Parts: sequence; C-alpha cells; structure tokens
Amino acid sequence: MTAPSTFGLSTEARNLHWLLSNLVEEVPGVHSVTVVSSDGLMLLSSDPGHQTAQVSSRQDGPRGSSADLATIVSGIGSLTIGAAKLMEGGGVKQTMVAMEEGSVFVMSISDGSLLGVHATPDCDMSVIAYHMALFVGRAGHVLTPELRSELRKSMESAQ
Repeated sequence: MTAPSTFGLSTEARNLHWLLSNLVEEVPGVHSVTVVSSDGLMLLSSDPGHQTAQVSSRQDGPRGSSADLATIVSGIGSLTIGAAKLMEGGGVKQTMVAMEEGSVFVMSISDGSLLGVHATPDCDMSVIAYHMALFVGRAGHVLTPELRSELRKSMESAQ
C-alpha cells in the first residue's frame, strides 16, 4: 500500500486516514470508500487521485472514481433522510444497495456526515457493515467542524 500524504495534518486527521486505509486494506471485497460531509463535500477518499486523502485500494474497481462514489453516497443519504421523515421513521442509520455487479453501503456518522463503501457482489455484507460500524464509532466523536474544515482543505489542495 502507498501511504497517504498526511504531512501537515493534525493527529485526528491522520488517525482518520489510518482508519480509512485499514477499512480498505483489511476488509475483503471493498473497492472504494469515501466520507462525505453533511453538505455533500468529500472529506476522505480511497481514490489514488486525491493525494492528501488517498489510500490505495487493494483492488481496482469498475468505472468511477471516489468523486462519483461521494456523489452517490450524498444522494442516497438525502433520499433516505427524506424518506425517513415522510415515514416518521427517525434517523437513518444505514442503507445498502445490492446490485448484480456490486453493492453500495452508506452509514451515518454522528455529525451528519456519511461513510460510503463500494464493494464486490460476492462480499460478506455483515463483515462490511461491522467494519463500517467500527469506523463510525471511532470517527464520529472526532469529526468536529474544525476537523471537517481541515479535511476539506486537504482535499481541495490535492486537486
């Protein structure tokens, strides 16, 4: 794995990079991972094209980049939040879309941000959901407005 460039980032930001890297590298079937802020901006990515927020994916996924995944995750998040309000179902915890050629998982992070994972069609959904919950549990309390701002700036400077 190529280590992400975390030079100049706070300890909390480096820890989030490490958590994302671990999710991509250690969980079988994961193509790519992204963290999106509540306003739809990508904060972290497993896309090698984003140098300061990158982690190398073990496998090459199908077409699309982390920017595409971030857009999809943001859209799914908005749709499910709207559906939950209409149905008076409370907060949305997680969403899973199973397709013939893959799966997309979206999990809420405590601050309104979203964790999105694109995985292979033969992935073990329970293993991915478990590792996503671990990420959310570890990342949720540190994803402060200041850290989100720092991560956004690092993504902007990578482009």
